[in-house]
Amino acid sequence: MPNAGLRAQVAPIASTPSPHGLLGGCVEIVNANDIHQLNGTDLPAYACAPANPWQDCPDPADGWTNPAAKVVSRAEWCTFEPVTAYAKVECSVVGFPFDEAQASAREQVRLGEQAVLEEWFMRRGLSWLAFGNDLTPGSGALHLVSGIGVLESWLATEYGGQGLIHVPVGAASLMGKHHQFDPAYDCLTTWGGNKVILGGGYTANVGPALRPAAGVVAPAGEMWLYATPAMRIRRDAIIDVIDQEWQGVNTSLNDRTALAESTFVPEVDCCKAAAVRVTLSPCCA
Repeated sequence: MPNAGLRAQVAPIASTPSPHGLLGGCVEIVNANDIHQLNGTDLPAYACAPANPWQDCPDPADGWTNPAAKVVSRAEWCTFEPVTAYAKVECSVVGFPFDEAQASAREQVRLGEQAVLEEWFMRRGLSWLAFGNDLTPGSGALHLVSGIGVLESWLATEYGGQGLIHVPVGAASLMGKHHQFDPAYDCLTTWGGNKVILGGGYTANVGPALRPAAGVVAPAGEMWLYATPAMRIRRDAIIDVIDQEWQGVNTSLNDRTALAESTFVPEVDCCKAAAVRVTLSPCCA
């Protein structure tokens, strides 16, 4: 910019994290009340086997016959890993006070932590949980509308509760064009009643893979969508890792460093997911 003489220093521009991502308020978020929870969690999966029909004293003439014994479902447990989002900033000690350095690092984490969580969750959560549940037909990628229908059918038959549809944010306008959001809800919700997460980090765009392999990126013009049962995200507050001024000063260079972090553990009921590959063609379902 041209030198206009003496300039005034003003406050940074305030912004708001993307409102429809994993941290946008439509997925349950809990603050960890035990530091050990941020090392990862194990949780029981209560609603992960189907209920089964039974009739007391059926009339044989009606054609209903009970099985020889009632089906028994064994309890399951799910295990989830943590991920930490961080920001490290550096500037000259002269003109960059300690509190401003900390504020800069914290703001960088505040705006960026959601995308970090989403990309990590797609690569090491959705991709691995959906292995064996790739619902893409042999003929290739589906239209976006058809793909959402396939995922919602899976949720209805394999879970039964309100689930989540995970969509790269680049498909938001196409979902809107095809009226895929029910306006009766505050959260983005499909006509099938499942919440939609539009993730900036989901632009990683990788498909299902057998852990620990990495998922393959969708071809150009296509995207991977995922469905999961209900989720909960466990987190801590953004913290200043360098909390004493002397810790961040490099006296040999006269530079100051600030480092901020936040840690998350994304949890998925029943520890399972399904995936489908869709095209970004605007026509036709």
